[in-house]
Amino acid sequence: MDFELTTEQQDIQRAAREFANGTFDKDLAMELEHHHRFPREIKKEAAKLGFIGIHFPEEYGGQAYGNLENCLIAEEFCRRDSGIGLALSFCCFGSGIILRYGRDDQKKRYVLPLTQGDAICSGAFTEPDHGSDINLLFTTAVKEGKEYIVNGNKIFITNIQEADFAVVLCQTNPEAISPRQGQSTIIVESNRKGFESSFLDKMGWKMSVTGMLSLNEVRVPQENLVGEEGQGFYQAVGYFNEIRVEIGATGIGIAQGSFDRALDYAKKREQFGSRIGDFQIIRHKLAEMATRIEAARLLTHKAAWELDKGIANRKLISMSKWYSARTAVEVADEAIEILGGHGYVLENEVERFYRDARALEIVEGTREIHKNAIARALVGKG
Repeated sequence: MDFELTTEQQDIQRAAREFANGTFDKDLAMELEHHHRFPREIKKEAAKLGFIGIHFPEEYGGQAYGNLENCLIAEEFCRRDSGIGLALSFCCFGSGIILRYGRDDQKKRYVLPLTQGDAICSGAFTEPDHGSDINLLFTTAVKEGKEYIVNGNKIFITNIQEADFAVVLCQTNPEAISPRQGQSTIIVESNRKGFESSFLDKMGWKMSVTGMLSLNEVRVPQENLVGEEGQGFYQAVGYFNEIRVEIGATGIGIAQGSFDRALDYAKKREQFGSRIGDFQIIRHKLAEMATRIEAARLLTHKAAWELDKGIANRKLISMSKWYSARTAVEVADEAIEILGGHGYVLENEVERFYRDARALEIVEGTREIHKNAIARALVGKG
């Protein structure tokens, strides 16, 4: 791999940075954060400029770039503001399954409005009783006539109260030899009777409203099935590879944004007659922060580059996801330490960067899950 970005990739990176710096107003971000509001107007502007779904095919509103270009955008957005950056990065969450496995009419109906900025998607995979284990599901979809009747509960669902539709992982064949072989993904519109969501207040990531989804006798046409019955588990696992790399990119952005603020403060703040950036302990902190960020960036860029080559290197993807998320937490924590009391107040943003970063270590697999995956690739099943 050539670790130097192409001129075109550098242009995309620069454009994303300029858009974020010029559009992500600090006061607006704090207001959106306080009221748990999704940045809809900013999303609309980002969509007009082609930043939403840049890696989607052109016929569905994208620009046919790759995961790497998408990661560059996510990194720059989160570097400027973690809340807005995360909201924009995952406003299409779940739609990748439709894009990968859906019919052309489904892609035009559901994916195109996302890239045009007119819709928001949610992916409903996690259940209250199972967490990271999607091998077994209690959410069912039973055929009746030309419909599925969907019943069940999902939890920790990103965008659920903003979403126009959700891609829901269901058990469609309880008699399958293995439960995972009886799972399917079904598109469920949020305006259907029996589709009810509830709000979960949380530590961070507040602009992407997370909640619970209750599906009570929801009737959905069988044409809302994505791909073939019995393939849902495998569709989700394949899609998670892409999402985990994007989470890595958001982690790098949050880490870089935290570092930027800490470095700027260290150069200006004076204590005991000197800049604090002249103190060896602060210099060492900054050196370690910068090194972790660069290591995480290289891991994530390589994982994205391999995905764009058609290589789903799960070991590398897990390395990228957990290490970048951990780096975001550690760097944001050190940034708070460098800013001292100033780092603990809302005005300087790093406390929010820390709160948003902490979620990245949980979503799409905890760091323990990913360490197990890495170890499995190294020494086999244990």
